[in-house]
Amino acid sequence: MTVRDDQHLVLVGLMGTGKSTVGRVLAQRLHRRLVDTDAEVEARAGRTVRQIFADEGEAVFRKLETEALAEALDSVPPVVIAAAGGVVLAPENRLALKRAAAKVVWLSADPSLLVSRAKAAGHRPLLDADPAGVLEAMAVARQPLYREVAHVVVSVDGRSPSEVADAVLR
Repeated sequence: MTVRDDQHLVLVGLMGTGKSTVGRVLAQRLHRRLVDTDAEVEARAGRTVRQIFADEGEAVFRKLETEALAEALDSVPPVVIAAAGGVVLAPENRLALKRAAAKVVWLSADPSLLVSRAKAAGHRPLLDADPAGVLEAMAVARQPLYREVAHVVVSVDGRSPSEVADAVLR
């Protein structure tokens, strides 16, 4: 996949697929800035994702997520964007991804692989009750949405972040 000099590179996928980690590798290789939308939301709110969910609920978080994505897509020069896992839930975000000067890559993974990764991250409030069940349900529900916005799908299963970055750039 070729990413033109005037295009953003956007990574989408479930929590734990390595969007932030692979994004850092890609940003370095492409000599671009990385915009991690979860980190942007936390910086703006002055609180963690978990705290936003606890204090104000998911709807407020999703609004902040949409704002962070829109700002990242408006960035000049182009950047690498590690989009929050649920960014595809909002139709306006899917439309923004389609309209933007961007290549969108869906980092896919077996949900069972993601359970330990996502739990280790600690800021995943949606996983508190049943991590495996929630991730499986998210995978089923979000698969068509990721497919809708992605130009290419790259599996992260059994690959290091560097190998995933290699696959994205191929």
